[in-house]
Amino acid sequence: MQYRTLGRTGVQVSSLALGAMNFGRIGRTTQDEVTAVVDAAIEGGINVIDTADAYSGGESEEMVGKAIAGRRDDLVLATKATLPMGDERNHRGSSRRWLVTSLDNSLRRLGVDHVDLYQIHRWDPTTSDEETLSALTDLQRAGKIRYFGSSTFPAYRIVQAQWAAREHHLSRYVTEQPSYSILQRGIETHVLPVTEEYGLGVLAWSPLASGWLSGAIREGRDIATSRSTFMPQRFDTAIPSNRARLDAVERLAAVADEAGLTMIQLALGFVTAHPAVTSALIGPRTLDHLRSQLAAADTVLTADVLDAIDTIVAPGVDLAAHEKNDTPPALLDPALRRR
Repeated sequence: MQYRTLGRTGVQVSSLALGAMNFGRIGRTTQDEVTAVVDAAIEGGINVIDTADAYSGGESEEMVGKAIAGRRDDLVLATKATLPMGDERNHRGSSRRWLVTSLDNSLRRLGVDHVDLYQIHRWDPTTSDEETLSALTDLQRAGKIRYFGSSTFPAYRIVQAQWAAREHHLSRYVTEQPSYSILQRGIETHVLPVTEEYGLGVLAWSPLASGWLSGAIREGRDIATSRSTFMPQRFDTAIPSNRARLDAVERLAAVADEAGLTMIQLALGFVTAHPAVTSALIGPRTLDHLRSQLAAADTVLTADVLDAIDTIVAPGVDLAAHEKNDTPPALLDPALRRR
């Protein structure tokens, strides 16, 4: 396992981090299965566990808390807030009112008195940067969080938040958690240059592109991954963007074979090769999934392999641009583009 400094914090983190989205109802995992995955991840050198309040309605946090009992101080523990937690209109977003309540709920579910990294899961256009950063700074000073970061923010919002922190003399975001993979490289054009400029650590989620780069999806095979069962539109190869992904996967598989690598090693090695990326977040549901991903922990791709990847998916290109989660609201809502 490789270890890197998380932005400018001085905290040393593993180049692969354990994402807990599949813990609980979403991944249909039991507590025993979760504990076994966490045990094996720690044994394999992973020291970062990332969860969120919204994962299975808090169940993921509860499972993580039980799995890490007795060894919490050896881990960098991260969670998130802002996605809806039920139908109540104020049980979401990044207002001071909700963040204070949401963090207390997360600490209770995790069974800890603080988290190392508290992340704003999505930018909340209804709340000012000053309001959010002020609340996070107070929670940090209270000792409930050590650092805070953003997740899937558009580049211009990352910049704006850095300036708001400076203007109002508040603590700043020290990390960003964007989606990044060989098939979704758009953040190379805007987000990653910004994170490098401001010295933010980057925890990249979906490095296997929702399973497209796991090796399980190939031409001529039925697509029967866990993700495809509840997001079928993302795997329907009659859709042009999905057809483009499948064509790219076939070409990438040939590159991996020639280099003596698995598709997972190719995919994770690509993400961790970018100088702006600190860690790639893996989200295994089973021990077998985890072991296949841990096998990529020390993978270093050669320049020839990285060049071959660039010829298949060009730098800065998203093969499924409509699936991006950091699109400015005005591009999605026509009313925001018209007087």
